[in-house]
Amino acid sequence: MEIRQLEFLKHLVRFKRHVYLDHNATTNVSSHVRRKMNHVLKSCYGNPSSLYGIARRSAEIMEEARELVADAIHADSHEIYFTGCATESNNAVLKSVSNHFYPQKKKVISTPIEHPSVINTLEFLRTQGIVVEYCPVDRHGRVSLADLEKLIDEDTFLICCVLANSEIGTIQDIPAIARIARQHHVLVLADCVQAFGKIPVDVHEWGIDYASFSAHKLYGPKGVGALYVKQGSPFTPFIHGGHQEDGMRAGTESLHNIAGFGAACQDINKLLTHTERIRGLKRQFTQRLKEIKSDCVINSPEEHCLPNTVNITFPNVNNAGLMAMLDYRGIAVSAGSACSAQEDKPSHILKAIGLSDQATQETIRVSLGCSTSARDIRYTTKVFRDYVEGRILHVNMITPAQLNESILFDDQTYILDVRPQFLRRKLKSLPNSHEAPFASIDKYLPQLPKDKHVLVVCQGGYLSYIVAYYLRSKGFEHVSNLQAGVIGWKARHSDLYQEHAGRDVTVLQSAR
Repeated sequence: MEIRQLEFLKHLVRFKRHVYLDHNATTNVSSHVRRKMNHVLKSCYGNPSSLYGIARRSAEIMEEARELVADAIHADSHEIYFTGCATESNNAVLKSVSNHFYPQKKKVISTPIEHPSVINTLEFLRTQGIVVEYCPVDRHGRVSLADLEKLIDEDTFLICCVLANSEIGTIQDIPAIARIARQHHVLVLADCVQAFGKIPVDVHEWGIDYASFSAHKLYGPKGVGALYVKQGSPFTPFIHGGHQEDGMRAGTESLHNIAGFGAACQDINKLLTHTERIRGLKRQFTQRLKEIKSDCVINSPEEHCLPNTVNITFPNVNNAGLMAMLDYRGIAVSAGSACSAQEDKPSHILKAIGLSDQATQETIRVSLGCSTSARDIRYTTKVFRDYVEGRILHVNMITPAQLNESILFDDQTYILDVRPQFLRRKLKSLPNSHEAPFASIDKYLPQLPKDKHVLVVCQGGYLSYIVAYYLRSKGFEHVSNLQAGVIGWKARHSDLYQEHAGRDVTVLQSAR
């Protein structure tokens, strides 16, 4: 490897300490879960539906996992159905129950801060004749029980409410909601995905009819979810075919993932022992952020909130730039739900609690996990302080809306496209771009003009941000990064993309 390339790679890692603060998006797979899954993959390859010995062992493993999930949420094992994910679970309940009651009853009540798998499914059901009403929430995302009860009428058959919100951490009073629902003979679906493993869950005590869960939020594998259906509550098959999952979900089961889910549920009590320590770290973190930037706004409530989640607005600080800078320093945070991360629009949850469009673009979510340490918090707050106090070089951010023809075709604009080749095949480059791969950018420095405005672009706006920082450190004074990358620019200027993208593109040759 050449000396120049080594210098760039050293620049990427010299400041970094890896700090993962996005546990609400997903978690790492625990060693206990990995061992269980590896054993199943290696030794338990029989089809659970077959009748010979190795298949019967597979069926036993699946039922053991079902019992472990049921025990973790205080349900009976026959009330648990394995699915591909919580999104599938939510879809299955909403569509099945709607089909059961329609057209005799047509109304579902929900909240405006639900996960996209609920919001988008409800919007689809509107097109099928279902009436959907959203109960408003307060500035902390809390549902008013009085307002909720007022919305219930004789046409209402289901209330759908998230137990704990993924972006701001607010915990709803699901037992109280269920009591109101029972008084009116209405069913309840609780999305328990974010809460599971962070707070105790007891579906029987709460009196709910349906609940959705996902393994990858509690140090289990991705690609497997669970659905609780209270015995006697209406539910019909949602994938037709074979007899699997008591005839409710056809298809050969993903045995290793199901076994991993069960193993993760074995560790639930262990996870809950971390609650107070994590809550203390979150408290330290928010206090230090307020000291660093006194006008920051904590959107997460102090009470009735997940112990690991804090949502913060930093006035006049663009969250995309902040997240990219943190990523550059090895710190992973997010702007909200991972399932909405690619959408170039304000968070519907932050809008529902009263934030302006501008404030939503100044807001990040930090979610701690069992491995988060006091040292991680100290490092993260130090990087925040350095950024706010100007000890970290700032790079200008150009939004897709700002990148118009006058900038694109200005002789003083030098567009540097740092995408790898496979991404360039998916989307054409901006006109007049100069292409050079991210990983070996140092080889191309002698060809870059220091007397022009260098606009660095990539597919989504993050690799380019790292390169832009690097160019600043190498003496390039006029450097900008394209927010949301080529994806965002194409979405904002589809006409310019169709007319000019891919024209007059130069592939730079590395210096020898």
